[in-house]
Amino acid sequence: MVGIFMLSPLLLLMLNQAGVSNTVAGLFAATTWLGIFIITPFASGLVRAIGRRRALWLASGLPLLTVCGFLLTRSLPVWFVLELLASIAGGLRWVLAESFIAEFAPPQHRGRLIGAYATLIGLTMVIGPALVAWLGVDSPHGLWAVLAMLACGLLWTMLIPRTPVAQDADTASVGLRGLLHAVVAHPVVMLAGFVAGFFEMGLGSVLPLYGLSLGFAPGAAALLLSVSGIGGTVFAIPAGMLADRFTDPARGRHRLMLGLSGMLAVAAAAAFAVPTWPGLVWPIALVWGAAGGTLYTLTMLDIGSRERGITLVNSTSVLVLTYTLGALVASSNSGALLDWSPRLLFPAVLFTVATSACWVLWRWRVPELQTLPMPS
Repeated sequence: MVGIFMLSPLLLLMLNQAGVSNTVAGLFAATTWLGIFIITPFASGLVRAIGRRRALWLASGLPLLTVCGFLLTRSLPVWFVLELLASIAGGLRWVLAESFIAEFAPPQHRGRLIGAYATLIGLTMVIGPALVAWLGVDSPHGLWAVLAMLACGLLWTMLIPRTPVAQDADTASVGLRGLLHAVVAHPVVMLAGFVAGFFEMGLGSVLPLYGLSLGFAPGAAALLLSVSGIGGTVFAIPAGMLADRFTDPARGRHRLMLGLSGMLAVAAAAAFAVPTWPGLVWPIALVWGAAGGTLYTLTMLDIGSRERGITLVNSTSVLVLTYTLGALVASSNSGALLDWSPRLLFPAVLFTVATSACWVLWRWRVPELQTLPMPS
């Protein structure tokens, strides 16, 4: 995953150095999200057709081929196609990795292991761009380093043992019908995934702009993103371990989700005071990243505790979609809100999103959790 998180910032910097306009570079960056939206409705069908292990190999091997393409040509239209293919593979890998660990983790340690997975992903999101900064855009070794990382990832994926055939391989709905079934089965969990994406990924991406609107220097404004990322990384394992300790796991996760949504609401309310006391933005950014990231970890855990096989892939696909949608809604609207009304409208919208999540979770009646057998 380090290679994946090196690739996008490296390509954007290379495009900037080549004199490509910010508009075109922004469209190139948006291709990443487009690829995720394209693949997620079809992930379960692909898994049913070729199996989970081969699908994971495909998701690991395709980015390797796209990087070879980036090395061979500087044609911008070709780069768009290659980036789309890489993001499709990345979206498939995202769905498969989360469903894998949720299904095959021992129930008594599922929260801890999913938390560890979330922590490792958070670390790769930090390490990848840091390696790009260390190597520099002018270095001829940047794309080769990405290629080496992805090759190591593919070889490591080959070591994954053969997985049993999903018990619902012949009965589970796939495609758009399967996604609709997952939304109907887990509507509130999917809403929590949206809120997590809104605050962790979407809001996190515009925190530097928020800092600049407060009068921070560019370096200090950029550090807000790091603070948010640290929050999302550090608290995943403790939250997972806590979720493992509940005697009633489903209700315990529900209480944690409600508490995290409350933390987001309190932090959003505190943002009204940031123009007067700018130093408040640092703990607020930490809470947004920590609560948003932990909320997503708990949604993964909840779905992994309730589903198996192809149905789990369907539900994970919808969770990825809702998280991505939340990130897109936040990132696409926050910039305009900061231009129009950073003191009032921006925190008001954040407070509305967080309190709406609190209200829905408060009203939600937790469904009974059925004990599912471990895959053999």
